[in-house]
Amino acid sequence: HLPGMRTPTEMIVGLVLCPCGLLLTLTGTLAPSWRQVSLIPDQPMDVVWEQGIWDICRERQSTHDRLCGQADELGYFEQVPVRVAQGLMPSSLVVTLVGLVVAALGVRCWQPEPRHLVAGVAGLVLLLSGLMSLVPSSWYTQELWALPAPSGSTLTVGYSLVLSYLGSCLEILGGLALTLSFHHCCKEC
Repeated sequence: HLPGMRTPTEMIVGLVLCPCGLLLTLTGTLAPSWRQVSLIPDQPMDVVWEQGIWDICRERQSTHDRLCGQADELGYFEQVPVRVAQGLMPSSLVVTLVGLVVAALGVRCWQPEPRHLVAGVAGLVLLLSGLMSLVPSSWYTQELWALPAPSGSTLTVGYSLVLSYLGSCLEILGGLALTLSFHHCCKEC
């Protein structure tokens, strides 16, 4: 790294990307829009169901009336991809928080030299958390059209699923950047 620069670039990149990934993954986990169901038979044309991993909301687009907590009459929440997402997405958030705490201990900008080994371990933890949220997002996308929906309705990807993907990718990239700290650790040995 540059003379006089205390924090290596890969650590800064990791500490910027991972919290951004955490925020996107958190939003994707909590917001009820992994899938949108529109043009539902026997419903007004402007009614859209937004299905997340925790809730189903019904919105009338002409009046913007939104009602969440809709009954799951089709067994949507019993589907394996949804159940896996309900387990892995919150777990990923916890692992990300642990990884960020470990990264903060390793980077320690207020110290003369960062702890490369600790930062590298944090990178591995953050890489794992990104993979933990990428798996349910990918699986859900793969099964999007196979999950139960009223016949004849139109299905589209919701914004929560996109945010989950982006958050996962940022955590993976940030984790990989922090794992480059192992290189400095090996040079010291």
